[in-house]
Amino acid sequence: MGVLRFHVNDELVEIADVSPTRTVLEFLRTHHRATGTKEGCAEGDCGACTIVELDVTAPGGPRFRAVNSCLMLLPALHGRRIHTVEGLVRDGEPHLVQRTLAEHLGSQCGYCTPGVVMSLFEACHRTDLDADWKLDDQMCGNLCRCTGYRPIRDATHAVAGAQPDDGIRTDGWDDEGADLSLEYQREGRRFFTPGTLDSLVEIMEGNPDHRLLAGATDLGLDVTKGRVRFPCLISLEGLPELRQIERTASGWTLGAMCRLADLEADLPDELPILVRMLRFFGARQIKNRATLGGNLCNASPIGDTPPVLLALDATLVLRSSSGERRVSIDDFFEGYRKTALRAGEFLTAIEIPRPPADARMGSYKVSRRRELDISAVCAAMRVRVDAEGIITEARIAYGGMAATPARAHATEAALIGSPYTEAAFAEASEQLATDFQPLSDHRGSAWYRGLVARNLLIGFHAETAGQAFVVLPNAPSGTVVLGGDA
Repeated sequence: MGVLRFHVNDELVEIADVSPTRTVLEFLRTHHRATGTKEGCAEGDCGACTIVELDVTAPGGPRFRAVNSCLMLLPALHGRRIHTVEGLVRDGEPHLVQRTLAEHLGSQCGYCTPGVVMSLFEACHRTDLDADWKLDDQMCGNLCRCTGYRPIRDATHAVAGAQPDDGIRTDGWDDEGADLSLEYQREGRRFFTPGTLDSLVEIMEGNPDHRLLAGATDLGLDVTKGRVRFPCLISLEGLPELRQIERTASGWTLGAMCRLADLEADLPDELPILVRMLRFFGARQIKNRATLGGNLCNASPIGDTPPVLLALDATLVLRSSSGERRVSIDDFFEGYRKTALRAGEFLTAIEIPRPPADARMGSYKVSRRRELDISAVCAAMRVRVDAEGIITEARIAYGGMAATPARAHATEAALIGSPYTEAAFAEASEQLATDFQPLSDHRGSAWYRGLVARNLLIGFHAETAGQAFVVLPNAPSGTVVLGGDA
């Protein structure tokens, strides 16, 4: 029941006989014979599978997005258009990014090259790559096994923002305004993409065995690594109203389906504590698909955005057939991978109040590598200080320290009423042992996590003693920086 219709490069594809849990990568390689797209890690780490999606519901209009095809399920393409490395050649001539990469000697064995090319393609059509760190961020999700990164980086500098007249456009495409709604069933499995919130409620009630699907950057791993075949998936991608960023006098309302790349681009000056965490959340391909609501409802103890939203005192807007209700984020995480969402209920928006003028804020992520890694410990802090330098309020939140992202209530209590001094923070940091009893795993021992948590709290004071928020320097990616005549 149902037919999938989408474009691959310039070709309209209609599919009615594949499983709803078939990945886009599997389809391209085995069904469409677009074998330039490679499988490397099958978990969104290496970038070999990178393709470009034309994101038709993006705020501000359609735009190209480099994404991991290994994590995308094929029904998510319904009504959409993707581009692969094969489709960049026009009239027998390589695309600008392909020529530039070759001219800069950016390819040796060639296995990773198609994914690199597709990330470069997004870069050449972006208009906001105005700093070196943004170029690093654009390409950090593409590993190269043999070339070395300098020639790839040089090619990135050469093509970023070029906006070539390549015949591959975001406007005037054939399916603009197409209905993205879908009801698809094969092999006893169902996939829905509702077009309205009311139809979403109805579909959820009629399919109690469903799982909601947002960007699939985590759920996709259940398919590729866990070999899970979900009986029913309901995608929220046909609901553009869930992607809105609204500004009010009292703060912000962020739609649950806001992609992290959009938040990072739109809110650097307004919510720097959130944007600083997003910088190292994951690769560009991940942030182009991952959503704020998905990161919350996933309820991972090491999720990066929940500590920030806990520090900001966010409120979550939930909806069901019974109407809307609002839940403080303090009450949302109830246990390991368990939230306050009731049966038939879904997250529509996150409300963030404007931080008080006397608030000092910071966010931190500690992982084994800087780019594209899962946190061992992450933290976010918001502390209010009065005119006499006394702490009047503290919201200290951590991830990786417990079964859920959580506030450090004993530590907060120790800070309130204290002067804003290093000694006060050092003393309060001892209370973290009361707040948390972290586990040991392959990302870090309990001892390590406890020490890092204390150091982050003391470091937060050092960073904000003279100002409310510090923008981190854009350090180079290389481990060696030469200066002078060296």
